[in-house]
Amino acid sequence: MSYITLVRHGQANTTARDETSYDRLSDLGHQQSRWLGGHLRDTHAHYPRVFCGTLNRHTETASSMGLPSPILDKRLNEIEYFTLAQLFHEQHGVPIPTDREGFVEHLPQTFGAWANGDIANAPETFDQFETRVSDALREIGTEGGPAIVVTSGGLISMAVRQAMGLDIPSMARVALAIMNTSLHRLHPIGAQLSPVLFNAVPHLEAPDRHFAQTHL
Repeated sequence: MSYITLVRHGQANTTARDETSYDRLSDLGHQQSRWLGGHLRDTHAHYPRVFCGTLNRHTETASSMGLPSPILDKRLNEIEYFTLAQLFHEQHGVPIPTDREGFVEHLPQTFGAWANGDIANAPETFDQFETRVSDALREIGTEGGPAIVVTSGGLISMAVRQAMGLDIPSMARVALAIMNTSLHRLHPIGAQLSPVLFNAVPHLEAPDRHFAQTHL
């Protein structure tokens, strides 16, 4: 049976406040990725097709996992959250969070404003993001054997939204839950791709690796 496995990148630069500074893995992010790659090899996971976004944190994750050279596709890139947050602040006075608690409140607010078209001059509209995700996953499809896709949490939450018909607040909750280097699997059931695995981190379940179960 062919399927698509989505992987969120390893932990990135957690102190960043802009897109460029965020777009590199931390030392822990590289270690998480190595552990995931080792788990896939130890369990003889078979992925004849490998895809990856074009961001540094995507390609660094794929490299540290030891994956074969991936097909790069910019449609698999993350939304520009830092840019959206800055525009949201400038246009509506909503402060940019500096800790996880603030981020938990800020993300659904930002997603809602973005989806409603209330953030002017965004790098892309919410509809454009939704379309590129559905187009990319449809083209990757399930023909040719299982595919593994290294990407980001926002894109994975959109894939789950499309598969499950989630509203924006629910999509935001999904995004907040996604851990670094977690696995998410979409299986074809009838004519649709349906999620059969969400946020799995088998490579981080050993007690001495629990510290590496990170969200940011």
